[in-house]
Amino acid sequence: MLLELEHVAAAYGPVQVLEDVSLSVPEGSAVGILGANGAGKTTTLRAISGTVRVPSGSIRFKGNDIRGKRPELVAALGIAHVPEGRGALANLTVQENLRVGAYLRKDRAGIESDIAFLLDLFPNLERRYGSNGSALSGGEQQMMAIGRAFMAKPTLLVLDEPSLGLAPSTAKTVYTAIARLRDETGISMLVVEQNANLAFSVVDSAVVLETGRSVLTGSTAELRGNDEIRRAYLGG
Repeated sequence: MLLELEHVAAAYGPVQVLEDVSLSVPEGSAVGILGANGAGKTTTLRAISGTVRVPSGSIRFKGNDIRGKRPELVAALGIAHVPEGRGALANLTVQENLRVGAYLRKDRAGIESDIAFLLDLFPNLERRYGSNGSALSGGEQQMMAIGRAFMAKPTLLVLDEPSLGLAPSTAKTVYTAIARLRDETGISMLVVEQNANLAFSVVDSAVVLETGRSVLTGSTAELRGNDEIRRAYLGG
C-alpha cells in the first residue's frame, strides 16, 4: 500500500478536528475524500503533509511512518500537495512557477520533457507562459498549481478542492486534465472534492468523512449506487 492512515486524530492547538480517520491509497490508484464543509477533509490532507499536529494514529507512506514529520521532509519523500486556494506564486511567471516545482531535480532533460507535457496538458499555460501568476484567471492558477506540484516528480499527488471557485465549464476542463495526467503518467492521487460528480470522474474509490471521522469507504460504483450518498453528494 502506498499510503495508509489508521485512526488518525489531528488538532489545531487545543481544538481537535479529526477524531478517527482511516483510509488507504494503493499505488497507481486515485482515491477521493468526500464530506460536507467542516467534516475534516482539508485537515486530513494537512495531517498527511505535516502541517497540522497529529496526536494519535498512524500515517505510513511507502511503509515508512511519516506522522509528525516536517512538511519539507514529507515532500522530499514523494508527496506533493496542491492546497486549497492554489498557492500561486503571484510575482513569478508561469515558467518560473513550474521550474520552482522542480528545484530538487537534477535531470534537466526530464524537466524539459515534463514542462512540454504540462504545456500540452494545459494549453492555457502555454499561451500565458511568460505571464505572472497574478495575471492568470482562477482556472489558470489552478492549472499552474497542479503543474508546479507535478514538476516535483511525486509518487503521490494530493489535491485539495481543485474545482473550488471555478465556473462549471472551467472545473470540468481542469478535471479532464487531471484524468489525463493520471492516465498518462500513472501517478497516484488523493483528491478532496466537494463536487462528487467531478471527483468520481477521476477516482477509483472514496472515503466519506463526517465530523472528523471516516464513516464509509467504497469503490466509485458502490458509492454511486448508495442512496444516501447519491442524495447527499450527487444531486439525486
